Amino acid sequence: MFAERSNVGAHPRLQRGYGMKWSRSRVASIAALGAASALVLGACSSSPSDPAAPEDTNTGTDTETSEPATGEQIELSVAFWGDFGLQSEGDSLVDEYEAANPNIKIKLIPGEHPATHEALQQYLVAGSGAPDVQAIDLDYVVQFRNQSDKFVNLLDLGAGQYEDSYLDWKWEQMESNGGATNIGLGTDIGPQVMCYRWDLFQEAGMPYERDEVSAAISGSWDDFIEFGKEYVEKSGKKFVDNAVNIYQPVLGQQPVASFTPEEELALDGGPKVAFETALKVVDAGLSANLAAWSPEWNAGFENGDFAVLACPAWMRGHIKNSAPSTEGKWDLAAIPGGGGNWGGSFWTIPAQSTHQQEAYDFIEWLIQPEQQIRIFKNVGNLPSQIAILESDEIQNSTDPFFNNAPDGKIFGASALALKPQYIGTNESIVRNAMQNALNAVQGGQLAAADAWDKAVADVNAELPS
Repeated sequence: MFAERSNVGAHPRLQRGYGMKWSRSRVASIAALGAASALVLGACSSSPSDPAAPEDTNTGTDTETSEPATGEQIELSVAFWGDFGLQSEGDSLVDEYEAANPNIKIKLIPGEHPATHEALQQYLVAGSGAPDVQAIDLDYVVQFRNQSDKFVNLLDLGAGQYEDSYLDWKWEQMESNGGATNIGLGTDIGPQVMCYRWDLFQEAGMPYERDEVSAAISGSWDDFIEFGKEYVEKSGKKFVDNAVNIYQPVLGQQPVASFTPEEELALDGGPKVAFETALKVVDAGLSANLAAWSPEWNAGFENGDFAVLACPAWMRGHIKNSAPSTEGKWDLAAIPGGGGNWGGSFWTIPAQSTHQQEAYDFIEWLIQPEQQIRIFKNVGNLPSQIAILESDEIQNSTDPFFNNAPDGKIFGASALALKPQYIGTNESIVRNAMQNALNAVQGGQLAAADAWDKAVADVNAELPS
């Protein structure tokens, strides 16, 4: 249960006595944060609009002070997907930054998760069209890190001062050239729990208190499936949203994902375990078969079409946006199998930008404690810097939408226990093939007995030769 996993004091950086380093202009942020300890899940949801090529309006001046030196106006284009907390209702970070920097205009370019990354790759190949600031998701880290010459080395702009602030593995994910290059400053991470509708469990006569649900499902995924069978029998409703959303969290718990660090395909390890677990969920009749990010899926949060889903920290923002009338009816339970990471992103600056310093100033401001804590409270994205995670603001946080669950403690403890995987260059190819096969089984177009062979064949057909 959560109480047994909430020891957050033994992180190796605590023992080494590292502290968080702040930029020279963030004294007010430090004061607002308080005496943070020197000690960590996607934004990974979809947005309905497609990424558009940013207009080339770069003019090149610095934003070190709030007053423009020349009066020249600069537009910074920022490409992302989902909800990074840049413009939450009643708390717009973009508006605040523009007010403090009158010569800067932030042009937001929202898009869908895969399309945003595909567009970036096209811009890099073409040599033009890339935004000034680009968000990159964990699944695409190696792909773009291997093209580090096409991005600004943030160490050249002073980002090295933040290295000791981050979880070791989060910082290292964007390193290349033996640590001489780092192209991305970490935003959030995706430690996992289970989000569930306690009111639906109660109506079905099932355990519904946080600790009771954790005790019932957290031992193993088989325990989870047995609990789900009982729920379906008693309620007449489906238990989970989609078996695809079982595959990803189970994969995130395995020692090796789809590729080894030597980029060797490793499908018989983590992917097979995750795929077989997802098939068990389908076979047990637990899945509502609602495609993630679809209108039907969004409505399902509100309608009670399913009662539980794997929940990296960033997922909560999507639930709140999709089902505002269910506030207080959700809660957080321990995930079967323990821990794992699903998602997490980085801010990068494509080398095509002619406003590199201004772009860096903006993302440096975004990663400061005050902004990171506000993003966590507004949309649920969990910071990836240790001292912020150990701050009172995070550790004492509760989420009214999720039945006042101690979200900071729950997700913070899970984050510190993470053992991150290597994510291969072509991880997205494997993920898409596995998900397509699972969806075909759920839709009745493919027999479960043939699904694994179909997924493997599709992976091999898509991988570069």
